[in-house]
Amino acid sequence: MGKAATTATRAVAVVVPAFRASHSVVDVVRGIGADVDHILVVDDACPDGSGRRVDEEVDDPRVEVIFNPVNLGVGGAMVAGYRRAMDLGVTVCVKLDADGQMDPALIPRFIAPLLAGEADYVKGNRFFHMRDVVEMPGLRLLGNAALSFLSKLSTGYWHAFDPTNGFTAIHAACLENIELEKIDQRFFFESDLLFRLHLIDAVVMDLPMRATYADETSNLSPMREIPRFAVSHTRNFLKRIFYEYYLRDFNLASLQLLGGSLLLLFGAVYGATIWITNLARAAESPPGTVGVVTMAMILGFVFIQGFVAFDYARIPQRPLQRRLQ
Repeated sequence: MGKAATTATRAVAVVVPAFRASHSVVDVVRGIGADVDHILVVDDACPDGSGRRVDEEVDDPRVEVIFNPVNLGVGGAMVAGYRRAMDLGVTVCVKLDADGQMDPALIPRFIAPLLAGEADYVKGNRFFHMRDVVEMPGLRLLGNAALSFLSKLSTGYWHAFDPTNGFTAIHAACLENIELEKIDQRFFFESDLLFRLHLIDAVVMDLPMRATYADETSNLSPMREIPRFAVSHTRNFLKRIFYEYYLRDFNLASLQLLGGSLLLLFGAVYGATIWITNLARAAESPPGTVGVVTMAMILGFVFIQGFVAFDYARIPQRPLQRRLQ
């Protein structure tokens, strides 16, 4: 398969991670329009030869197939594609899944805010239009709402929804300033990338889109991945808070979080201790003790609320690509 010989200014690359997608990947690649300069198909040690099919059936000089010697997961495949895109000197890199659920015709809408300097990272949001939401199964809605809230906490992007959406576009300035080797290599990839983008104050934009659900088989096992997602979100939340509020900066919000957490902990532990002690003695808790516990809990919630408001206001507004010019 040939490669695009030259790299144009503000060039765009599309990375297509492929694993067990031989039935759909060829059509996906053929559907990519002229807005794209490089198409990088990453065969992630695919057992049904997705990359080989592209190599044999697609005659497009923009296409390059990368073969991973071992299966790394979608995150590992994307990192391989990102590295190759950076070698090609592209400005924007789009992630397009090989299963056919994403419409390649939307690529111009994804790359436009990046090329215009309005954002550093654009991601799809399948929950924007009510006509799509009402058609989704209730379990899917509930699960995505829970994951979105966890993602807001762990990443700091309180305005973003649908964090596991795989249709994304990222500016090269971001790829150059995050540690690609540390990004989760499995299905937590998109959420982990958002966490790392917030650490460099990248501007993230949600783009409304519709997904096409056919009869494809998902490689994601919910029962196996949900516990991993919960643990990973908790880890990223703690790391983000430490990095952004105690290591790289220390401000009023840092004090609010620390003071609020201590007050809530004191109120809960002291209140429970007094309640259990008095219950064993069949005695009533003194009004003064109840007042101390109540005041500690109220102040703790107020301080935490102030911290959350500050954290929400910290959502990056000025694109990283502009700050680095």
